[in-house]
Amino acid sequence: MKSLHYNMYNKLKYTFAVCLLLTSLMVNAQVTIQSPYSKFGLGNVRGSLLPQYRAMGGISTAVYKPSFFNNINIQNPASYAGINSTTLDIGLTGVINELSNSTQSEQNFNASLSHVAMAFPITRKSALSFGILPYSQLGYDFKNTVQVGTTAANTKTVDYKYTGEGGLTKAYLGYGMQFGDHFRVGANVEYLFGNLLENRSTEYANDPGAINSRLQAKNSVGGVSFTYGAQYDFRLGNKTSLVFGYSGSSNSNINSKISNVVTQYNIINGEEQSAFDTLSIVENRKTNLKLPLVHNFGISIQKDNKWLIGADYRMGKWSNLTIDNVNQGLQDTYGVSVGGQYTPDVNAINGYFKRVDYRLGFSHDKTYIQVNNQDIKQTAITLGLGLPLSSINRGSIYKMNLTAELGKRGTVSNGLLQEKFVNLHLAFTLNDGSWFRRFKFD
Repeated sequence: MKSLHYNMYNKLKYTFAVCLLLTSLMVNAQVTIQSPYSKFGLGNVRGSLLPQYRAMGGISTAVYKPSFFNNINIQNPASYAGINSTTLDIGLTGVINELSNSTQSEQNFNASLSHVAMAFPITRKSALSFGILPYSQLGYDFKNTVQVGTTAANTKTVDYKYTGEGGLTKAYLGYGMQFGDHFRVGANVEYLFGNLLENRSTEYANDPGAINSRLQAKNSVGGVSFTYGAQYDFRLGNKTSLVFGYSGSSNSNINSKISNVVTQYNIINGEEQSAFDTLSIVENRKTNLKLPLVHNFGISIQKDNKWLIGADYRMGKWSNLTIDNVNQGLQDTYGVSVGGQYTPDVNAINGYFKRVDYRLGFSHDKTYIQVNNQDIKQTAITLGLGLPLSSINRGSIYKMNLTAELGKRGTVSNGLLQEKFVNLHLAFTLNDGSWFRRFKFD
């Protein structure tokens, strides 16, 4: 008698090999976003949402299990308790971004691997999940030109140039379990790591003899944080339920090492020359950054295997964010999301599109950025499809999730910039119930 199917080992071996390869690609990928607003704080914070939830406006806090198909809801680890088969989710993201002010605009595009996540049941009412995904992204390149001097004779044109790249990645390990028939709790242990690289230059335009200077700063981050969640559902009928949810993250202290170099250089005939002097060097000075408390509240109502409607409210104490014990001058955030999913007939034999999940949502956020005493807000409309795919073997179910987020951040008034974006997400989700099934052999 053998206790486990022989193929389980091979499945695990090849799956983990693929996950390790994709994780390596994520960690070593170069962030190429172009967003001046990413200069603030930790960059553009991505959130822990897979495409299935982004398509519904980002609702997730009170989303448990709308159908028999398993999805990994990282945002609220209490939901892991409903996972009853091995689940693997891998995705890609492409971003079309347009930056504009009152006089001009420019467009750019970038694409990258977005996430690798896996979950599998431990008991009938608990499951474990782990994975890796972006936490924040940093990418900007702009300048501010000013005139300095007290008289027309000694006035000079100075370019203040700002560039940044990099970002933080999150690897997590989480566990969720159910108590009784209605209450669930869960938690994630998360490891944040990555590099935030920023340069600030002062250059005197049209002055070949001027001495220019540059500060090059690097913040290497690596430390542990925690997120947690709970859900409670009320059965309103045989297949209909009302779910309340909460999730949050702790104000963890994350270790980091700061390095910076201040150099001086000349520009001759428009070409930057090698630095001729180094004014200061700091290498790997140990410090930390302190993350804020974040709270998410959600409510949803669903009819199993048919439809789901929900709403989320979120708030974050980003005014408490400190880097190297210096408060970053950010604002507290809040946001709302509404959305849902509809599946015409999950068991339809004829008519493929009756088995498709149709998703729609809306989100609005006040970000942690304030410029010229004006809050920077972000609004998006989201839509998506969950497309069933043919099974390769019995016991496996595959689905392709397509999501589009169409939104804007900021405004062109008051001398500010506006970002219009189209975020495109593609993810493949596998449910396999045969991995840990027990078999007997004669």
